[in-house]
Amino acid sequence: MQLIWLRTDLRVEDNHALSAACAHGPTIALWLASPGQWQAHDDAACKVDFWLRNLQALRQSLERLDIPLLIRQVDTWQQAPQAVLEVCRHYKVQGVHWNEEYGVNEQQRDARTQALLHEAGIAAQGYLDQLLLRPGAVLTRSGHYFQVFGQFRKACLEHLRLSLPPLAPRVRRQAPTGIASDPIPQGFPGFAAPMRSLREHWPAGENEAQRRLTRFIDETVEDYPRLRDLPARTGTSQLSPYLAAGVISPRHCLHAALLSNQGELDSGNAGIQTWINELLWREFYKHILVGYPQVARHRAFRAHTEALPWRDAPEDLEAWKAGRTGFPLIDAAMRQLLHTGWMHNRLRMVVAMFLSKNLLIDWRLGERHFMRHLIDGDLAANNGGWQWSASTGTDAVPYFRIFNPISQSRRFDPQGQFIRHWLPELEGLDDKAVHEPGGSGDLFAAPYPRPIVDLGNSRARALAAFQALKG
Repeated sequence: MQLIWLRTDLRVEDNHALSAACAHGPTIALWLASPGQWQAHDDAACKVDFWLRNLQALRQSLERLDIPLLIRQVDTWQQAPQAVLEVCRHYKVQGVHWNEEYGVNEQQRDARTQALLHEAGIAAQGYLDQLLLRPGAVLTRSGHYFQVFGQFRKACLEHLRLSLPPLAPRVRRQAPTGIASDPIPQGFPGFAAPMRSLREHWPAGENEAQRRLTRFIDETVEDYPRLRDLPARTGTSQLSPYLAAGVISPRHCLHAALLSNQGELDSGNAGIQTWINELLWREFYKHILVGYPQVARHRAFRAHTEALPWRDAPEDLEAWKAGRTGFPLIDAAMRQLLHTGWMHNRLRMVVAMFLSKNLLIDWRLGERHFMRHLIDGDLAANNGGWQWSASTGTDAVPYFRIFNPISQSRRFDPQGQFIRHWLPELEGLDDKAVHEPGGSGDLFAAPYPRPIVDLGNSRARALAAFQALKG
């Protein structure tokens, strides 16, 4: 008997560990719930709910292949090795297969599990799945992990031109095992069920992920370079939750993109090229997580920026979280996050710069808030994006580049459609005033608050803080 240990790879299609397990013999599947670990990692309740809904769909797909899905619960990953071993002993499993995950805790968990299984005489094998290229396969000439995306991208494209990562063999139906699947948990204490509207916005299942991919490539990707910066338009693939949960693989996305672009990686359709770059940004940050593990330990990539004089400003932080800063684009973006578990990528940069530069509040507080609300929360991408915006990370934006939320609003939401959708109190303002409405300053009497900070003065404060590090 073989066992596939499912984690963030909740799919049947293009699943290397699943294909390998089935190639070795009759297979059962295991998923471990670990609510204590999720809380330690600040995983959002909507993300946990998304996992459970996708597990429900996956169980049906596996049962059509006569592969039973077992569910076990541990508190943290400390108990994971023993839980896997107990399942192996109960079902006389000879080999365990899993798809590799990255991050300090994930790698420690897998190393401990592999050692325990080997002691018990059970084979254990990990497979490349979350990435197109294995960490360590793309290095600088001096043998280090890249720190600049442009250089990383160039090296990746050279590798991919030589050899595209193949899709995993399709899994065939096996003979019945006589083992029944376990029921999927409906939820866990500490992780409240999300609003119905959020669930409706993010349907579960591989079919939904593949439908979104097909629709994006057929209908949107041609205009992607222009539309992707407009938050009022559905100009992105909105596949990030499905990629984060492993409901669709990056290989599947890359192959679909190339199929529509005559196999070209960096020529042909400009939209395809731009979107492949986004897949490579995702790749880049996971490689960084392996090459520079301090970023997984809440440390700045650029060590000298740990000395920045971050402000202790709880009222400003709460205003930012609640979407009541007095800057419409910031507030609309933050409310989008609270209601949908997602935020437009352009706006993630804008709100992150506002918190870390204009408010001079530690980027780690923003990173944690995002993780606690994002349905597509991913340590590597979230940390990478926050450190980029805060100018503390690898390939970071220069510290003196600070997005002006009013200018960004006028440029990317010129008619205020996005703002009006999330801030109905501003619905009556004209297209000019909606970007800078002002207000009375009385949060209880005014329909909209006054700005909590002066953009010019706060920009000067941030520049002085960064320049002091250089001195």
